[in-house]
Amino acid sequence: MGLAKTEMFTNLQNEIALYAKVFGHPARVAILEQLFKIDACYCGDLVNEIGLAQPTISQHLKELKNLGLIKGNVEGTSVCYCIHPENWTKMKATMHLFLNQDVSTTKDCC
Repeated sequence: MGLAKTEMFTNLQNEIALYAKVFGHPARVAILEQLFKIDACYCGDLVNEIGLAQPTISQHLKELKNLGLIKGNVEGTSVCYCIHPENWTKMKATMHLFLNQDVSTTKDCC
């Protein structure tokens, strides 16, 4: 498989692509929706609510955490996850700039 050659693209282009990738799986969308609904929860709660295996939920949580959209606090032997408010706001602003572009209607381009 070839390299992604991310260095060829701007930081903003790479950032948008990472956000798009994380939203590209319905399990991660479901996890985010659940975290918004109940504010914070444990991996086991997500397993029960979403219905996927614990290792699968953990892998998706890892992806969301690596991107910074969620954060986790260790409580005993468990980790409590919640939305990272500052990073969520930053992601929304970045994606809004990209998605709010309009197609020119003054000329027929193709």
